[in-house]
Parts: sequence; C-alpha cells; structure tokens
Amino acid sequence: MFSGRGADADIDGAYAWTRLAIGTVLATVGGVGMWAVIVVLPAVQAEFGVDRADASLPYTATMMGFAAGNVLLGRAIDRFGYWLPALIASVVLAAGFALASMATSIVQFTIVQGLIGAGSSIIFGPLMADISHWFERRRGVAVSVAAAGNYLAGTLWPVAMPYMMDHGGWRFAYLACGAICFAAMAPLALMLRRQRPLRDAAAGGTVRPLQQIPLSPAALQALLVVAGLGCCVAMSMPQVHIVAYCVDLGYGVARGGEMLSLMLAAGVVSRLASGFLADRIGGVKTLLVGSTLQCLALFLYIPFDGLASLYVVSLVFGLSQGGIVPSYAIIVREYMPAAQAGQRIGIVVLATIAGMALGGWMSGWIYDLTGSYAAAFLNGIAWNLLNMLIAFMLLWKSGSPRPQAA
Repeated sequence: MFSGRGADADIDGAYAWTRLAIGTVLATVGGVGMWAVIVVLPAVQAEFGVDRADASLPYTATMMGFAAGNVLLGRAIDRFGYWLPALIASVVLAAGFALASMATSIVQFTIVQGLIGAGSSIIFGPLMADISHWFERRRGVAVSVAAAGNYLAGTLWPVAMPYMMDHGGWRFAYLACGAICFAAMAPLALMLRRQRPLRDAAAGGTVRPLQQIPLSPAALQALLVVAGLGCCVAMSMPQVHIVAYCVDLGYGVARGGEMLSLMLAAGVVSRLASGFLADRIGGVKTLLVGSTLQCLALFLYIPFDGLASLYVVSLVFGLSQGGIVPSYAIIVREYMPAAQAGQRIGIVVLATIAGMALGGWMSGWIYDLTGSYAAAFLNGIAWNLLNMLIAFMLLWKSGSPRPQAA
C-alpha cells in the first residue's frame, strides 16, 4: 500500500487522506526542531552569560538551517519523492539535538542549531509540496492541514519541555527530544514510500489548470519572496520572544510557554480555516485576509501587558496569522507548474524563515537598545504593512484570472 507509483485514483482518495494524516503526525513530532530553542532561550542565556541579542542567535541559526533545508529538500522531493529525504532528515534532526546537548559555548550551540533547523525543515515546505500533489478539489484544506503540524508541534512541545527541564535541565530535554524524533519519524517516513500520481505531472487531462497573472514566473516568485520576508519578520516578534517577554514581566518561563502554546493552538484553527477559505476564494485573497488580521493583532500587544490580557492577545494573534504561510504554497500551485512545486515552495518558505530569523534577532537587538519590546512590536507592524502592500498588488494584478493550459 505504501510503495510504488501512485495511481490517478489516489488523488483526493482514501490514500491521499491517509498520507496527509501520517505527514501531519510526522510534522507534529519533527516540528520540535523549530520550537525547542525558544523554550530553552532563558536557560541558555543564563548558562553562557550572554545578552539577549546573542542569546537570540541560536534561533536565527535554526531558522537559517530550516530555510536552506526547505529549498534543498524541496528540490530533492521533486526528484526522489518524499520518503527518502524525510528518513535522512530524521537522522540529522536527532543527531543535532544530541550534539547541542553537549555544547560548551554559545557559538557551538548556535552552529548545531543550524543542523537542527535543517533536519526539521522536511516537515514544512517539502511536506506541503508533497501533499499538494495528492489533492485537487481540497488542495487548500490539505496543504493547510499539513502546515498545521508545525503549529501542533508548537502547541505540545513548549508545554512538555519545561517539565523535562525541571527533571534534568535543558540538556536532558534536548537529548530526550532527539531520541523521540528518531524513534517516531523514521518509521513514519518509511510509510510514505508511494510516489506521487503520474496524472499530477501531466499537461492535460483533469489536472487543475493554472491561473493567469500578468507577471513572469520569476517576477511572481520575487514578489512572494519579499512578501514572505515581511510577514514573518512581523510574525516572529510574539512567537520568538513571548517566553522571554513573560520572564521580563515576572510571569516566568512556564507562563510564557503556555502563551506560546495557546498562540500556536489557535494558529492550527486559523490554518484549517484558511484552507477552507482558500478553496473558495483562492490563495491571494486568503493571504491578504491573514496579513491584515495579523497586523491588527500585533497592535494589541503594545497597550496590554497584564498576565490575563497577554493570554487573550496571544489567542487573538494565533487566530489571525496561521493561514498566511500556507497561502504561499497554494499561490505557487495556482500559478506555477506542478513539477516545480517542491523547489518553488521551498524558495518562498526560505524567505518566510529568513523573515523569522531576521525578526527574531532584530527584536532582541531592539530590546537591548531600548530596554523594552514596544519598539520591536512597531518594527514588526511596519514589515507587516509591506506584506499587505504586496498582497494588494497581486490581487490587483490577478484581476479576474482566466484558466490557461498547464
């Protein structure tokens, strides 16, 4: 059942949904590679005796590895299918956690976090690209569910890791994460050996036709890259620094971890809702809706810093922004050839992760300069406005798109 070339009947069929379920579980486990460093940030900063900007560099390295992995592994799945790159990535991820647990300096820890990010990247852009080949009628929903695995990881791991740290410190927590990743991800990868359907790569038949837009593929790709950078510089401010922000306000690591978990749980809801929305109105309009709501939610962090209000604002932020990144994958599939999906989605995801990395570091740098996060939130809002501008431009350019031959 799980090997050989996929059949046309598998598109939107029972196997497609089974594959989506397996991929979502794999993403929920492997997604810890993105969120673990956020949870241990205060402990690492204290142990190595560095300032907030330097303590944010491991997260930046994680995102750089994650970004590079999305492009390289995206190209790999276009050529070899999903399962083999996923199996290799699970080994890299587990090894990265083990090496990071033995780091003796912030420099070593930062370098190894790049390896962790690269291993974890298989669960995001490459997974969305793979799943998009198995769905036509419900592609928006399916891609959003696949992307939601990352947020499910962000919901579960920031709550579980503080308990691991209470029993053995952050180094023990990292070792445990590595062991869990390898034990769970390798078998799941082996269950995904079936290659994508031949029909998806065809030029005719019943494949969903590409939509028109008066932009070259290179120009559209460039605009999506800039949009992805802008939205995720903005998105990184609460996601990367909410734990440290709560520590500064005296609420502690556990409360910050709960807010991050709540934020990402709400992000799962918004990602699923955005999938249904994208199947109705398309990827560009869904991007604009999500970007506008995220910008409004960021404004709420500035006046409200009480414990109860931060829980509420984090919930609102999560409900606002979860559908933005999956929208890029849907736009790529709407306007660009299927055979290039892994690489092109990987490039856009690289930009979004670069935005997370830049925004994570930039917010720490602004904090060190100003002594508070207020200016960092304003910086995020400015980048968000850039994303909204590009979304408006794409909506204007697309007009009333007419089908064209794939």
